[in-house]
Amino acid sequence: MQPHSKNNNKNYDVLIIGSGGAGLSLALKLADHATHVAVLSKFALTAGSTYYAQGGISAVFDADDSIESHIEDTLDAGAGLCNPDIVRLTVTQGKCSIDWLREQGVAFTEEQTATGEKILHLNREGGHSHRRIVHTADATGKAVSLSLIERAREHDNIELFEHHNVVELITTLPTYPVDRKIVGAYVLDSHQQKVKTMTAKVVVLATGGASKVYLYSTNPQSATGDGIALAWRAGCRVSNMEFMQFHPTCLYHPNAQSFLISEAVRGEGGKLILPDGSPFMHKFDARAELAPRDIVARAIDHEIKKRGIDCVYLDISHKPEAFILEHFPTIHRKCLKFGIDITKQPIPVVPSAHYTCGGVLTDSYARTDIANLYAIGEVASTGLHGANRMASNSLLECLVFAERASIDILQKIDTIAAPTSVPEWDDSQVSDSDEEVVVSHNWDELRHFMWDYVGIVRTDKRLHRAMSRVELLKSEITEYYSNFRVTSDLLELRNLVIVAELIIRCAQQRKESRGLHYTLDYPESDSSKSPQNTVLVP
Repeated sequence: MQPHSKNNNKNYDVLIIGSGGAGLSLALKLADHATHVAVLSKFALTAGSTYYAQGGISAVFDADDSIESHIEDTLDAGAGLCNPDIVRLTVTQGKCSIDWLREQGVAFTEEQTATGEKILHLNREGGHSHRRIVHTADATGKAVSLSLIERAREHDNIELFEHHNVVELITTLPTYPVDRKIVGAYVLDSHQQKVKTMTAKVVVLATGGASKVYLYSTNPQSATGDGIALAWRAGCRVSNMEFMQFHPTCLYHPNAQSFLISEAVRGEGGKLILPDGSPFMHKFDARAELAPRDIVARAIDHEIKKRGIDCVYLDISHKPEAFILEHFPTIHRKCLKFGIDITKQPIPVVPSAHYTCGGVLTDSYARTDIANLYAIGEVASTGLHGANRMASNSLLECLVFAERASIDILQKIDTIAAPTSVPEWDDSQVSDSDEEVVVSHNWDELRHFMWDYVGIVRTDKRLHRAMSRVELLKSEITEYYSNFRVTSDLLELRNLVIVAELIIRCAQQRKESRGLHYTLDYPESDSSKSPQNTVLVP
């Protein structure tokens, strides 16, 4: 499939790939300055991870809390690999980021003080030493997503495209990334089954993470690592892909489709117990249920494997019923659908792939290795999370780096020439597939062996086995991609197998256990040298 030149494409100032909290925040910040922005959503606008985020956004509001404490907690969770300057930059923008969201119409949960003043209600989550999680009950992401979508739909300078999946980024021809410039993207319109050529002065990746590379994930179907794979194929470096975060508490039920049980449940006193009702977290960490996610996930994984049980349980039923209904209405309704009344019964839970801490390497203004190509949100590796993301720092990162990218883009957008003579997509040499089973089979195989061999606990042998299978799948998928017209499922599979390879390569390079990367062959952290990021170069 080679492009040919017709040049009847549509040009934008900025093309944003992804419609979650990061992408829409950036679109609004740019459009307010008369910048013409296109926002692409692979599925519906609400299909991304932001919409499903339950917990909230970390920011310092409590008088007993401090910026320094938030920084210290983040650095501690990141196990030596956070960039301290990026952590400080992000944390100090917490309050103004929340204020901006409130201006966009997001209604956060409030409480009344003894004097009758209304203030933000703050939750506490794992890794945090204070209450600093601003939230909208237990559906924060939904409130943020819907408010931003509504604002974007009202804006004359923003065009929203649903069911548009990027096939490939378009760059200028120089071989070395330092000389390359982004000029647009080839985009599959899934409704029309047609590949469009969309050009722009600036392209921004806001595609989210890659947790669907695993068999079990809390993420929506859209989290297939598209932006990471697109950037890698275009020539960008990626970093720290071995640090895939597994959320400790995903609802264990055959029909639940990986429903997340918010960290806030543990923050409000929920206890992790074994089937016989006995607690176990105190044996793994003095912070018990409030330990960082990597510790809690490994503890649960250990107990499940050691005892041969299907799950453990998270019990909040000792709290008053009114308290539970007020704080966790979404979780209560969802569990009731499966016959679990969390006001009276513990919730069956297992760990599940949740967040990609690594990604496309960026600087403090979200710039990648390719000129005029940015990456914001979960797709990026900014240095904030290090070896393990602390709870509720993710939405904060989306907001802060949307702001940082907007500053840089607005400073230079008028000096960037609009792309010209960009070749269009040519699929005249390929045919429609009559073997869709190949896509579904390879998808299942990939996610199974990634879960078995590159999951919470790893070994050199498991990683070697996984890499052998990735190489075979890559060959099959490349051949299939070369002969048949693209579909959304095929594009996701092609991206997933690249992401799987990047995760495995990073994991093989790290000869120690640190943060989310735990290997039985190197169970301790290497204290003989300063911790280093794992950086892969195309």
